Amino acid sequence: MLQKIAARALAVSQHYMPAPYLLSLLLTFVSAALAYAITHTAVEKILSSWYGGIWEILAFTTQMALILLCGHALVDAPLVRRALDRISAIPRTAAHAGMLVFLVGWSTALFNWGFSLVVSGVLVREIPRRMPGVSKGYLAAAGYTGWAVWASGISSSIALVTATPGSPMNIIERMAGETIPLSGTLLPLYNVVPVLGMAILMPLLFARIHPAEAASETVPGVTVPRASASGPMEHHTPVGAPDAPPSAPVGNASSHQGQKTVAERIEQSRLVTIVLVGMAGLFVFQRIAAGTFNLDLNMMIFLLLALGWALHGTPIRYMQAFHGGAKAAGPILLAYPLYGGILGLIRDTGLADWFALQFVAFSTSHTLPFWSYVSSNVITLFVPSGGGHWAVQGPVMVKAAMELNADLAKTAMAVAFGEQTGNLFQPFWALPIVSIGGVSVREMMGYCMMAFFIAFPLFGIALLVF
Repeated sequence: MLQKIAARALAVSQHYMPAPYLLSLLLTFVSAALAYAITHTAVEKILSSWYGGIWEILAFTTQMALILLCGHALVDAPLVRRALDRISAIPRTAAHAGMLVFLVGWSTALFNWGFSLVVSGVLVREIPRRMPGVSKGYLAAAGYTGWAVWASGISSSIALVTATPGSPMNIIERMAGETIPLSGTLLPLYNVVPVLGMAILMPLLFARIHPAEAASETVPGVTVPRASASGPMEHHTPVGAPDAPPSAPVGNASSHQGQKTVAERIEQSRLVTIVLVGMAGLFVFQRIAAGTFNLDLNMMIFLLLALGWALHGTPIRYMQAFHGGAKAAGPILLAYPLYGGILGLIRDTGLADWFALQFVAFSTSHTLPFWSYVSSNVITLFVPSGGGHWAVQGPVMVKAAMELNADLAKTAMAVAFGEQTGNLFQPFWALPIVSIGGVSVREMMGYCMMAFFIAFPLFGIALLVF
């Protein structure tokens, strides 16, 4: 029964789900129209807010592109490929593969959301090499659903800024004079129970909704590529096969057979990498010793870089691996700035405030977190960014919580919950997974929508009960 529902949901998403870039364009038009119709904002103001928002998110766009590129480079390191070979050998059926990818995505998301996206994308890419019949879209949905607990973990944007005194994003401190530690946002039962519920219910769901494994023609040591909805056929080196020789160097190529130029010696020098990794290691050690180490987005990128340098050994090998991910970064560089424009538009025109206030109007001290959560799910469609989302919705909800004497920490986390569950309908954050995995969002969103109808009530009920 669930497989039939999943097949129908998948057919709907494949038929109606636009590409992420087109979706961002459509949401831009809808946001502008709503701002004009509801808030009566002048066209000039709408356009200037949209334009300003595009450039506000530029630094974040670069960070996400670097996460993707560094993740690609790390995956191509021989040691990592061997480790992935072992992990991809664990599942024996498509159901087991889906459960494995979900649990890996779930556990890593609680640690760091950026790391989770990279690891999930890698498994989506690697497991079908050993199991050619398994659906990449199904695996991508499992990883993305596992990622949908990130705002409940230690890299939660809202929980972190709420615990940081003096942070410009600490809206609770600015308005109510309180700083709430992570123990006050991450450890209450309204957060712990639904996170554990996800770990139990979602593997059961993915064990039941996997599509039938497609027949594949295989020759020992060779995987026959198949076409996917995302584009032309992909050609992969089979997992477990000896490392493919490096492609033609991007840098200098010697014209003397068997004799290296000075430039080539530098490009292939392990000493260069040793010094570079040594500098990175010393910096991290200093941060840890000083008690200032923080695994934020910049540090995550830095560690991915350093680890990639170390595992590839020589500068030229890392450069080649890094360049290999350039095409996959294209969708991010194209779509993310447009969502920045939407953020600026609905924030500066007051559209987000107006929408949130519609739910506040009939809330009580007990129900405010729940209605904050519901409204957050809708706002996530337009602003799928934890920090940006909090900047838009946070002031309205904190003010309402103070007036109604509602729990400030729970109200803040309710906004965070809506951010993570709402993304199961919004493929914005799936771009790293689908880019690394080589799959189309249309192949995965049907499964994600089914997961949403479990995750949404799970977190909502927790806010009302605990």
